[in-house]
Amino acid sequence: MEKVLKAGVVGSGVFGGYHAKKYAEMDGVQLAGIYDVHPERCFAMAEQHGVEAWGDLDDLLAACDIVTIASPATTHAAAALACLKAGRSVYVEKPLATTLEDADALIAAATKGGLVLACGHQERVVSQAMGLLDIPEKPLLLEAVRKGTPSIRSKDVSVVLDLMIHDIDLALSLTDAEPLAVEAEGDGNDIRAEAIFGDGFTAIFTAARNAQARERTMRIVYPSGVLEIDFVTRAFKNSTPFPLNEAFTETPAGKDPLGTSVAGFVAAVRGLSPRPVVTGQEAARALDLALAVEQAAGF
Repeated sequence: MEKVLKAGVVGSGVFGGYHAKKYAEMDGVQLAGIYDVHPERCFAMAEQHGVEAWGDLDDLLAACDIVTIASPATTHAAAALACLKAGRSVYVEKPLATTLEDADALIAAATKGGLVLACGHQERVVSQAMGLLDIPEKPLLLEAVRKGTPSIRSKDVSVVLDLMIHDIDLALSLTDAEPLAVEAEGDGNDIRAEAIFGDGFTAIFTAARNAQARERTMRIVYPSGVLEIDFVTRAFKNSTPFPLNEAFTETPAGKDPLGTSVAGFVAAVRGLSPRPVVTGQEAARALDLALAVEQAAGF
C-alpha cells in the first residue's frame, strides 16, 4: 500500500482554497493543514476542511510531506525555499518567483535535496488535452490575447507576471529556441509584447486586467495551416492537418486542469512520473521572458 502523503497549503486566498480542496479529495493524500499570515482567513479555511490552522510555517512543515505555495506572488520564493530546505517537495503557483536569482535558488535547493519542484502553469494541461503539444510541426506565429476585468487579486505583481506569463509559458512549450529580441509597450495593467525566437518563431502577447469584458483568444500559424480559438465563446477553427480535440474542455483534464496538474505533482513525488506537468526549470524560463517583457516596456 502506498504511503499516505500529508499535504500542506501556504496561503488561504482563492487559489489556496482550490489547492486545499484538491488535496482533501485526492486518494492517497491527506490535507494536513493551512498556513497564512492572516489568522482569521487561515482559521476559516482550515475549519472548512476540518484541518489544523498553523500559525507558523515551520509547524506546518513538521506536519506534512508536500506543500503547495498559493500565497501572493512576491512571497512565493521565500516560502518555497523554506519548504525545500526542510526537505519538502513543493508545488508553487505561478509565477515561480519574481526574480531569476530566486528562481535559480529554488531549482538549486530542489536539485540538492532530490525534491520535486513544480509550478502551476495549468495551461500546459489544457494544451495537452487539446493535442497542441503533440503537433510535429513547428509554428511560425503565435498571437495570444488575455484580458480580464478589474480584480483585487495579484496586485503585488504586474499583469505580465499575473496573466501574460500563462501565454509566455505556452509559447515556450511550442519551441526549443531561445528568444533573441523582445519589444513591449504598455504599463503594469495593460501591455502588448512581441518576442522573436532563434528559429524564426514569433510570439505576440496582449494582456490586460482592466478591460471592460473578458477576452481570451489564441491564433497559431503553422506552415500547413492555422489554429484559431476563442476560449470565451468556444469558437474553434483548425485548418491544419493535425487532429486536434475541439472538445478539449470536456475531457477530464480540460474540465479540471488544476486537479490534473496537482495529481501530476503527487505522481512525480511518488516516483510514478518522471516529472511534474511543469518543472521548476520550465517555470524559470517563462519567468525570464516575462521579466524581459517588463524590462522592454520600461517597468
